[in-house]
This record gives sequence, C-alpha cells and structure tokens, in this order.
Amino acid sequence: MSVKVVMIAGASRGIGAATARAFAAGGARVALLARDGGAVAALAQDIGPERALPVVCDIARPDEAAQAVSATWQAFGRLDVVVINAGVIGPIAPLATADAGEWAQAVDINLKGPFNLIRAALPPMLAQGGGTFLHLSSGAAHSPREGWSAYCASKAGALMLVRALHLEYGGQGIRALALSPGTVATDMQRAIRASGVNEVSRLPWSAHVPPEWPARALVWMAGPGGDAHRGQELSLRDAWLREAVGLT
Repeated sequence: MSVKVVMIAGASRGIGAATARAFAAGGARVALLARDGGAVAALAQDIGPERALPVVCDIARPDEAAQAVSATWQAFGRLDVVVINAGVIGPIAPLATADAGEWAQAVDINLKGPFNLIRAALPPMLAQGGGTFLHLSSGAAHSPREGWSAYCASKAGALMLVRALHLEYGGQGIRALALSPGTVATDMQRAIRASGVNEVSRLPWSAHVPPEWPARALVWMAGPGGDAHRGQELSLRDAWLREAVGLT
C-alpha cells in the first residue's frame, strides 16, 4: 500500500473502527478521532500503539479538528488520507416537532465537521504535494426520508462540499471522493430500527452489510482504483464496485 498515514473521524466503532483496522492491516499508520476517548484508546492498543494514535476530537469544533491534524502530523510526519466518517442520525422526528438543538447539532457534526477537517488538513496536504479525502455519504443525500430532515439535509450539503473540494483543489493533487455504503449493520441502524420511523427502520437486519465492506471499499478508493472517480460519489450497492473491491 502506498498510503502511509490515514486520519479517520468517527473511529470509535462501526465503519470507522473497521476502516482503521483495514488500513492498518495494509501497513498504514492511523490516527483515530472520536469523542469517546476510551474507545479509540482501546482500538489503538489493539492495532498497536506504534501504528495507531488515539485522538479525542469533536470535529464539530474547528479548534479540535485543527489540533487533531496537528497531533497526527507531529506523530507521523505526514497525512495521506482523511476519512470523514463521523455522523449522527438524530433527531428522528417530523419537522414540526424536531428538537431545534438536536437539529443544529446534526448540522454541526455532519456538515460543519467535514468542513472543519478539510479546512485544517488542506494546507499541510497541499504543502506535501497532495492527499485524499474520503467522505461517508448516504442515499439520504439524494432522497428525503420521513423523520430524517436533519440527516438528509446535512448529508446533501456534505456531498456538495466534496464536489466543491474537487473543483477547487483537484488540480493541485487533492483527491476528493465519497462513498455511499447503503445500510450497514452499525449502532446507527439500531437507532433507526428502534425509532420505527420510515421504511428503513423496517428492514430486516440481514439486509444490512457488515462494516468491513465499506471499510474495504474505502481502502480501494484511497489507492489507484479511486483515481478515475475523483469528485464523485460511489455506491457500494453497485455490482461493479463490489467486484472491484472483491466483495463478490
């Protein structure tokens, strides 16, 4: 693997933790960002302290995002890939009754958070000659779902942010791509299931793919396979991508 250092936001569990393990298995060193410091510390210990750096970080806070980038650089001397996986689904409620504070928090994490990480990581990446940003997108970025106004709106905005990043910096060595993983067997899906709101909550658990699938897709996208798809959103529901990643 040519990738040397990967920063993963939302690394404490689910797709983020699986992605950290997948990159580390390929030889990369990983910075593990999450608000849950105990979880990323345990994951770093499991991966290997010499290869993994736990960083307590709320990406919704610009200063913490900048500090996380700085800590990664100090520990590993470079930054090749930023995986933007942190996200929240709530509030799951109709617009008229959705809690305004929770709604704003979803925008802070799902939309402002990616901006904060991109803004912090861009200067050092440009200085070293380039880098890759991989964003975890969703079908919700394209189609509204009952009760998910905050999630759908923030995910749509974040996807446009990926496209803006590609437009502005794609010619300067910056690769920006997004992955829509479909429904994944994570704690977020458990919360959706418990809500009983909209058709996604009624999907059988067997319909959800394991988090290792999007993790493997992200590793593939970070390599040469992603070059032809810069500025685009890829879907793990597409047979060609599953075949390319080796999931069929």
